[in-house]
Amino acid sequence: MEFAYCKLEIFIPESHLGVLQQALAEVDAGHIGAYDCCLSYHPVTGCWRPLNGTNPYLGTVGEICTAPELKVEVTCKTERVAQTIAAIKAVHPYEEPVINAIPLYQVGL
Repeated sequence: MEFAYCKLEIFIPESHLGVLQQALAEVDAGHIGAYDCCLSYHPVTGCWRPLNGTNPYLGTVGEICTAPELKVEVTCKTERVAQTIAAIKAVHPYEEPVINAIPLYQVGL
């Protein structure tokens, strides 16, 4: 079965929400029917440990870091996932951003 749409989950510092929204709009992510720029976000707490050889945006190499983040959810066409992820990475401050692409069986129910 092919999925026409997927949902992207993006974890990002709140300070970068505006540039993320702009990047998503430029690749038409979040276009649902007669609306565009549709997304949702909510606060979460992220936890990670930078390993040797990393240059973390937040945290110290070798130490577990916990910080507030936003989990942003947006729908995009599956055929545009690679382009959308590239746009996200271009504005995301993390070396290894967490971006989950989840196929959607149906949308807009």
